[in-house]
Amino acid sequence: MIRCIACLLVVSLALPVGFSLAVTGQEKAAIDAAKQWVTLVDAGQYGKSWDEAAQLFKESIRRPDWVKSLEIVRSPLGAMVTRNIRNTASVTTLPGAPEGEYLIVEFDTTFKDRAGAIETVTSAKDADGKWHVAGYYIR
Repeated sequence: MIRCIACLLVVSLALPVGFSLAVTGQEKAAIDAAKQWVTLVDAGQYGKSWDEAAQLFKESIRRPDWVKSLEIVRSPLGAMVTRNIRNTASVTTLPGAPEGEYLIVEFDTTFKDRAGAIETVTSAKDADGKWHVAGYYIR
């Protein structure tokens, strides 16, 4: 499970020192993609979250492994109660990933069974020109 989570959470090592809350049009699209995607996770639609993820994400973990990981890590937290953007960072490089357009979004999230969580969601501009989630991490 550690290997699986490590491959999913490569983004946690790439967080830049400075974050910004100013949002451009591209960043809004990336944030919207992240929000829509975590809504799938909140609803327990783990397989669908994999289906909707960036190609980079799909290449890093098989669908059944993703579903199992979230059942172990996310399900015990319970329903999402509140989620607010904490920080965003636009980057073009991440460890182990090709150069591209990425937006790292940190959310302050409260779950029914865990307050004070921080979710890190990385959106990537995929080959289809749309933003898709390429990484997800909860701490």
